[in-house]
Amino acid sequence: MDLVRIRASSLGDLFDCGARWKARNIDHIIMPTSGAAQLGTAVHAGTALYDTSRMNNEGLTIDDCVGAVVDTIYHPEEDVDWSEQNQKEAEEIATALHKLYCEKIAPHKTYVAVEAKCDNLEIMDLGIVLTGSTDRVSVNDKGEYGICDLKTGRSAVAADGTVKTAGYAAQLGMYELLGSYSIGKPITAPAEIIGLQVAKTDRGRRVGIAPVIGARQLLLGTDEEEGLLEIAASFIRAGRFPGNPRSQICSPKYCPVYNECRFRK
Repeated sequence: MDLVRIRASSLGDLFDCGARWKARNIDHIIMPTSGAAQLGTAVHAGTALYDTSRMNNEGLTIDDCVGAVVDTIYHPEEDVDWSEQNQKEAEEIATALHKLYCEKIAPHKTYVAVEAKCDNLEIMDLGIVLTGSTDRVSVNDKGEYGICDLKTGRSAVAADGTVKTAGYAAQLGMYELLGSYSIGKPITAPAEIIGLQVAKTDRGRRVGIAPVIGARQLLLGTDEEEGLLEIAASFIRAGRFPGNPRSQICSPKYCPVYNECRFRK
C-alpha cells in the first residue's frame, strides 16, 4: 500500500473541504499566500529566532531578532497577495507582536525544542506519513513535556484575554505526535495555544495562553470511537474528497479549484 503524506497543519482543511484539500495537497496546485498569513509567518520567524537563542544561551536580544520579522515580510519564500494588507502595515504589526510575545510570554516558558521538524512519521496501519513542524515543545515544573502552538489573527485573543481554541484540537493532536517523535520523549502535558491578536494599534494588540486538553485522544480515538486520523486515512484511501460550498473560505482567494468546482453548482 502506497503511503500518503499528510501535513499536520492541513488536517482541518481536509474536513472543512475535501476538494480544496485534494487540490492543494495531492494535486499540488499552488496559490499565493495571503498578506495576513505572511504576517503570521513573520511573527513565527522572529519569535523562533529569539526562543532558540534563549534555549541555547546565545544572547540575542528582542531587537536583534526583529530583522527576521522584517526579512520575512519583504523577502518571502513564496508568492504573497498583498492586495488586502500592504507590507509596511504588516511589518509594523508583526514587529509589535514579536516584541509583545518576547516580553510577555517567552520569559515564562522553558522550551526544549523550537520549530521541531518531522519529515516522516509513518503510521503503517493507516497507510499515512505525517509531516510538519511543531512550533514549540516546552517542559513544565513537573518535568512534563507539552507542545505550544502560536496563532496570530484578528480574533485570536478576545478583549477579556480569552484565547480562541475552538477547532484546533485535531491539529494540536498532530503536533503532539510530531513533537514527541522529534524529541524522543512522551508528550503528557496539555497542549497550549499562544494567541497573538492582530490589530493596528498597541491598545488592540494582546497575547494570551490557553490549554487544549484531549487533543491527541480526538485525533487517535478510543476503543469505542475512531479518531479523526483514521477517518482522514479512510477518506484518502477511498479517494473521497467532497467539496463544501458553505465553507467560510469557499472563495477563489483560498481555493485553487474554485472556478471549476462541481460542488458549488
